[in-house]
Amino acid sequence: MSELKSLSFSRMVARRFKKDRIALICFFMILALFLIAIFAPLLAGNKPVLLRYQDKMYFPAVFKYRQFVSTDFKQLAAGLKPPDYALLPPVPYSPTEYNLLAVLSPPSHEHWLGTDDRGRDVLARMVWGSRVSLSVGFVAVGIYVLIGIILGALAGYYAGWLDVSLSRLIEIMICFPTFFLIITIIAFLPPSIYNIMIAIGLTGWTGVARLIRGEFLKIRQSAYVEAEKALGAKDLRIIFRHILPNALAPTLVVATFGVADAILIESALSFLGFGVPPPTASWGDILSQSRSYIDFAWWLASFPGAAIFITVTIYNLVGEGIRDAIDPRLKEI
Repeated sequence: MSELKSLSFSRMVARRFKKDRIALICFFMILALFLIAIFAPLLAGNKPVLLRYQDKMYFPAVFKYRQFVSTDFKQLAAGLKPPDYALLPPVPYSPTEYNLLAVLSPPSHEHWLGTDDRGRDVLARMVWGSRVSLSVGFVAVGIYVLIGIILGALAGYYAGWLDVSLSRLIEIMICFPTFFLIITIIAFLPPSIYNIMIAIGLTGWTGVARLIRGEFLKIRQSAYVEAEKALGAKDLRIIFRHILPNALAPTLVVATFGVADAILIESALSFLGFGVPPPTASWGDILSQSRSYIDFAWWLASFPGAAIFITVTIYNLVGEGIRDAIDPRLKEI
């Protein structure tokens, strides 16, 4: 116990988190999902990762070359002779590549997760769809965490009429069903992933604001805050340098759960036809296609549905692990 007392709060949280094996495994799964999203062009695409052509090296999957603008790389690769060669991604299909001769093909050695109703490779679309899910999750959560922190900090620090006004605003926002409010906002905007991020961000800040407000109401009466005021420190310095760092820990838990919620909302919007515009790949869009072919094209519902379920679950488990690590009363040290 004396050893733990000598550790900083962040190191104590990290140490408790590492003891939760399930949360730690889920954390590494999230890192793997990040790597898949970041390196999607190297994992799925019809452009070579590495191309040696006419004694020169090219990286078409990463960079665009003027001389290869309209080149069919698969046809080019088939005609190359040593020492020229082309190294294609493990999934040699673009998420927008049509093949009308392979429409609704079941999983096989050629298409590991099958194809959709336009002959597009499902695995390639799921790899690229992970970018959409993670982008929406983190950007939307970043927007509403920022809004919630600012409004909650102002309400909790200044209290009085400002606290009353912002509290009433929060109560009004809570009265609206969040998902239907997002659909209403999206319906009046052109289809875009950025509009989805903004809509989720503008409707999800209430929980963070209430949490930050409560922390500020508690911390602003602490002795060190009173000492800063006595020394003549400005309000912005007290808020952002002294109170906010001590109030952010619970917000990390809310943000982790929020990423899972945002991914689920984006998938639901895409399933209903309000998501990212085609031909952009997203898990919800693949799942939406399965409605017309659910009787025989089981892979269109199974694989994206499993991806959404697993992703949301691991984010929730990581959030629970962080919550238990931050609050030692919830889990024995």
